[in-house]
Amino acid sequence: MNRRRSLIAVALVVVLIAGLVVWRQLTAPPPPPPFVTETIARGDIAETITANGVLNPIRVVKVGTQVSGTVISLHADFNDTVRAGQVLLRLDPALFASRLAASEASLAQARAQAALQAANVRRAADLVAKDYISRQDYETLVANSRGAAAQVQAATAQVAQDRANLQFSVIRAPVSGVVISREVDIGTTVAAAFSTPTLFTIARDLSRMQIEASVAEADIARVQAGQQVRFTVDAYGGRNFAGTVKQIRLNPVTQQNVVTYTVVVEAENADGALLPGMTADARFQVASRNNVLLLPNGALGFRPEGFKPATDLAADEAIVFVDDAGTATARRLRLGASDPLASEIVSGPIKAGEQVITGLNKADAAPGMFSGPPGQQPRNRRGQDATAK
Repeated sequence: MNRRRSLIAVALVVVLIAGLVVWRQLTAPPPPPPFVTETIARGDIAETITANGVLNPIRVVKVGTQVSGTVISLHADFNDTVRAGQVLLRLDPALFASRLAASEASLAQARAQAALQAANVRRAADLVAKDYISRQDYETLVANSRGAAAQVQAATAQVAQDRANLQFSVIRAPVSGVVISREVDIGTTVAAAFSTPTLFTIARDLSRMQIEASVAEADIARVQAGQQVRFTVDAYGGRNFAGTVKQIRLNPVTQQNVVTYTVVVEAENADGALLPGMTADARFQVASRNNVLLLPNGALGFRPEGFKPATDLAADEAIVFVDDAGTATARRLRLGASDPLASEIVSGPIKAGEQVITGLNKADAAPGMFSGPPGQQPRNRRGQDATAK
């Protein structure tokens, strides 16, 4: 009796296992496709070049001084709006005033000496006519008179120079604008010896700014004056600003064997959001296409096993593969503009809706007999997904 029960139990286990095997076979998912594909579709594309640079006002004037002295008063500060001719600061005028007084005294002395010499010449003219003095003595007096007149001219020039230096001790704004930098303070001694020191920096117009962007030599050929530029700054990360290429400077800059060219981009700044010195991340729009066939860039890197690349491809051509009923079929395409995601298909045997291969589809490992229904992840003893981290 017991043996009979054991046989029945074994038979039931066998039937249960067989049923489980049949159930798994009947409910097994279909095999995955051999390739990972994306669909060829139509859309718009814009090819851009990225570069960064520093924002600066378009017109900046550095205010210096031609004379040395000590600052005794300031009349302008950071962010002040100034007018042309407005006093910005004054230097101590004591030395300049004393030099002017000394030169005026020298001028007065020179004029007196010149008047005396001129009177001597007039008296000598009568005497030489009557042969009371020699012609040589007369000519000597005439020469002395001319020398005295020259001394007057020299003293006059010195007075003009000292008067100008006195006027230069008052520093005035050469243009109207906004003070963006002040380099001195009251009590600062300014020495204008071999170079002109900068006292103030004035931006003539902050409603327009410019970016001096560094563009790599590999991209500079595609940048042209008049191109549209979009850029962002860290202060307004979600805001896009617009600009236009105004100048491509021919002077190359080499840093660590990398050659770049400075491209000047002008931008409106009507609301004053852009400030001098901000770093701008610019995107130069070098090409734009609308309603064209787009090739996912992932397809450019797929190559089936055993494929031998063509040796006669042009610079703008590429070989891609489409999924033809499970078979990778090669297509030769000519490409145009591109962005980080897709490239423009200029010509080639491909049309919208076709599936282009971007990679191989790696099937998951076969489930175990007791791993549960298809699609369910195996679980560990804690009831968590075994694949979870």
